Amino acid sequence: MKNFFILCLLVCTTQIFAQLNDLARADFTIIPSKGSDVEYTRSRILFNAPIKLNDNQTYLLLGLDYSNIQITFEDENLPFDREEVNDFQLLDFVIGYTQKINKEWRFGGRFSPGVSTNLTAKELTIDDVFFSIDLLMIKEYALDEVRKKRLVLGISYSGNRGFNFPLPYVNFYYKWSEKWSYNLGVPKSNLQYHFSAKHRLKAFAQLDGFTANVQNGVPLGQEQIARSINLSLIIGGLQYEYHLTKHWQLYARSAYIFSVGNNFRDRNREDVLTLNTQSTLYLRTGIRFKI
Repeated sequence: MKNFFILCLLVCTTQIFAQLNDLARADFTIIPSKGSDVEYTRSRILFNAPIKLNDNQTYLLLGLDYSNIQITFEDENLPFDREEVNDFQLLDFVIGYTQKINKEWRFGGRFSPGVSTNLTAKELTIDDVFFSIDLLMIKEYALDEVRKKRLVLGISYSGNRGFNFPLPYVNFYYKWSEKWSYNLGVPKSNLQYHFSAKHRLKAFAQLDGFTANVQNGVPLGQEQIARSINLSLIIGGLQYEYHLTKHWQLYARSAYIFSVGNNFRDRNREDVLTLNTQSTLYLRTGIRFKI
């Protein structure tokens, strides 16, 4: 459990910093059933628009982050109506702010209210609403033209990432040659090999998953009602990146699922039904525009 908590911290850090740098991203993720009860697919698109506030490198970021998650249940004997929980919509409204503090440090913050739900009721309720808040301090410096370092310190809270408590974190990036760099942190760690300016290969480990409300509740038998669904993953694998230009990037990743939690929860966020998810394959491909 202690090692799992440490890995959670590592994974959340890099995702936050990466999203502050992504102005646009579209990707598709699939977890094949491979003998388990469920198959997951996720289609995601996000936009962030930076607005320059002054000449001191201060920016306001406004954006949208939308995901559609489809769940295919292979087991026809599951004790609930599969049509009620096979389609989930996640939409976050992103408000970000970043400011240069001094020559070395930059502050970054993000507030993201949104909804995460299966949309089977006629209208949204407060149970469908989640929010995230991230506060970061970022220090970037170059030792010379090749060697670069970045330190990120901060804290994060999110209601729909599967961990409903504040997470502190530390993240350190170091590029020590033209070919090699690494990123050690609490949401995600990776080792990168730069074949050229256009081609890059990463070995990575990170967390993934989602939490969503189940509108109206879904009866599970024995007087149990599912009020939310939670999927949490620990994955590790390889990612290939092709840089079309300085800012546009194509990427594809294949990962092994080391650990998975896939549960329906009651109103008190207690697990009431665990789904059989034995697949160990995780695939994703996408395109992003980065600053």
